[in-house]
Amino acid sequence: MTTLASWNVNGIRSAATKGFFEWLASESADVVCVQETKADPSQLGKEFFEAADADGRPFTAFWSSAKRRGYSGVAIYTRKTPRGVRTLGIDEFDDEGRYLEADFGDFVVASAYFPNSQEAGARIDYKLRFCDAVLARCDSVVAEGRHIVVAGDYNIAHEPIDLTYPKANEGNPGYLPEERAWLTKFLSAGYSDTFRRLHPGVPGQYSWWSYRMKAREKDIGWRLDYHCVDEGLSPAVRSASIRKTVTGSDHCPVTLELDI
Repeated sequence: MTTLASWNVNGIRSAATKGFFEWLASESADVVCVQETKADPSQLGKEFFEAADADGRPFTAFWSSAKRRGYSGVAIYTRKTPRGVRTLGIDEFDDEGRYLEADFGDFVVASAYFPNSQEAGARIDYKLRFCDAVLARCDSVVAEGRHIVVAGDYNIAHEPIDLTYPKANEGNPGYLPEERAWLTKFLSAGYSDTFRRLHPGVPGQYSWWSYRMKAREKDIGWRLDYHCVDEGLSPAVRSASIRKTVTGSDHCPVTLELDI
């Protein structure tokens, strides 16, 4: 069994003061994808590179940081040794630290921080270019006869069930028609939203809450964080969970168990 976790930490240095490493140890996932690190490795202390699980087994950390300090960035903590790691290889996305993947041979795990489309869709074109670049990368991995897991903050609530107030948010970033249509296209192209596949029709399953208006306390949220896999890997999915009780960020972690 391989266990995966993904968490948008909204600043890894801030999250570290709010229990990130304690959670990392207790979760004991084999591979942990982190988004919105907001840090370059040169800014981090040794504790960020010496993390271990509850049994003392060490994680190795890999990073893709934005050129702009304090912005975006992704990382992967892994107890499994990858054959290699890589970014998308496209400057406009790599310069913002949007994507990092670890190659484990038969399968690849990617940590992805999809752009926010921003008010009035100011960055919708950039976001959709990134989305299509991720899809192209997934197709390339699958064409090699391998599997892929894309973990991370997609910044898209796909269906009305995936947010508390869908009608009120139809013109807001994260629920724009173009974003939702792309996610439909992605899933129709041979990929699976693991959580929704296992929990169809179950409402109130959110992974992000605004810091305003006591949204988390009232559970007024959005499901923005996913583990998506190629359909060939779907039979290996054993569980997919949202860890709503884990605090330390405006997002909570999501987890996946694979029988591989």
